[in-house]
Amino acid sequence: MIEQLAYSHVAKALAGLFDCLYYVEIETGKYVEFVSSKMLSDLHIPSEGEDFFKLASSSVGRYVYPADLDRVMDSHNRDIVVKELERDGYYAVFFRLIMGGKIIHVRHLNLMCEDGKHIICGLENVEEEYQKKKEQDKILKSAERMARRDELTGIKNKNAFTEHAQTLDESLRSAPFEFGVVMCDVNDLKMINDTRGHSFGDETIQRTSRMICSVFKHSPVFRVGGDEFAAIITDSDYAHREELLQELRNMSMANARSRSGPIVATGMAVFERGRDKCVSDVYDRADIFMYENKNELKTRNLTVLPGKNDNIFNPIPLERKQQLDSLFGALFTVAGEGYVYLNDMKYDYSRLSLPFVDDFGLESEYLYHVDQVLKEFVHPDDAEVFEEACETVLRTKAELLPVTYRIRKANGKYTQLRTRGFVLSGDNGEPEYFGGIMYEA
Repeated sequence: MIEQLAYSHVAKALAGLFDCLYYVEIETGKYVEFVSSKMLSDLHIPSEGEDFFKLASSSVGRYVYPADLDRVMDSHNRDIVVKELERDGYYAVFFRLIMGGKIIHVRHLNLMCEDGKHIICGLENVEEEYQKKKEQDKILKSAERMARRDELTGIKNKNAFTEHAQTLDESLRSAPFEFGVVMCDVNDLKMINDTRGHSFGDETIQRTSRMICSVFKHSPVFRVGGDEFAAIITDSDYAHREELLQELRNMSMANARSRSGPIVATGMAVFERGRDKCVSDVYDRADIFMYENKNELKTRNLTVLPGKNDNIFNPIPLERKQQLDSLFGALFTVAGEGYVYLNDMKYDYSRLSLPFVDDFGLESEYLYHVDQVLKEFVHPDDAEVFEEACETVLRTKAELLPVTYRIRKANGKYTQLRTRGFVLSGDNGEPEYFGGIMYEA
């Protein structure tokens, strides 16, 4: 009789959806297995018996993931199961089994039969469903992160800035706190893109991002426009904001003098109680200060940059730079040991081997006015020798005599360099390139 009833009720419950299925009499606990599964073969549960609740509780405990055990025991407690079924008509529990050394996600479902005296207990393997959902969640989270991440620099983008500002605005309404906004803008990015190509412009943006992040180490930095960045500073960065802003400006001016890195205009404003109501108020004021600094930099650019005719910035064209790279590659190949360098004399633009850049702590392997940059590293007692060697380059059209001088490395110690150089002339006989090799004596 129990088997006939089982088939009737199981059909209604769409038993085919489960990996294993039991038909249980509530009052006595008697049960019969309707669908069996290899998944639970290790539990050795008989196909029928006298007390399903007792048997299940004593068997599954050995295979249930420890953190899920209490929840599973409840799902096999007769009183709890009946209470849940009388309220909702079903009782579902998700948990993990440890079978064959692997974790399997399953769903245990109890359904009340129409007669109110029997329940159907089904167990479904949902591991594949769980893994798909996990992968979908991973993709979704990745997409959400990408939506807030600037692809070129890897830092947060304008969407992330807007969300962060909204969060701060909510906090300000309940409890105002100290913070500041630093605005940064890359000078002459359009000119860089037009004269040296967008790849160089992209590199300039990336270097700007790294420069700002290296200064404001404890604050979120955002790229809020093509050439604009914003940092929202709090805590230790806020406490040292003036020193940090000056550090960033010093780095920018050092780049301007050496023509070796991005020139960045900056402006900073801090939250003022009674005056500012939201982040955008502080942002707008910082933006104004940044443009004031931008105009100041353009004015100073006519006087502070060293070297002859420095008041006219004559950037090297992309084609000319590619030619320099080609010649440098040939020189580097045949040089062997030592530091290799090559200078385009028309644009006073040099490329140096990476070991030299690393050993002496230079900003880049590409530098304008490299003589002015290295002058700062030369030992004071050898400054005259170095300057005379640089002047000799402009007067000769052939091989140069070796010259030796002391120069400071990145570790602060001086080393003696012996330089042997040459000058390459163009078809018109005028010097075009100056290059050579430097050895530690």
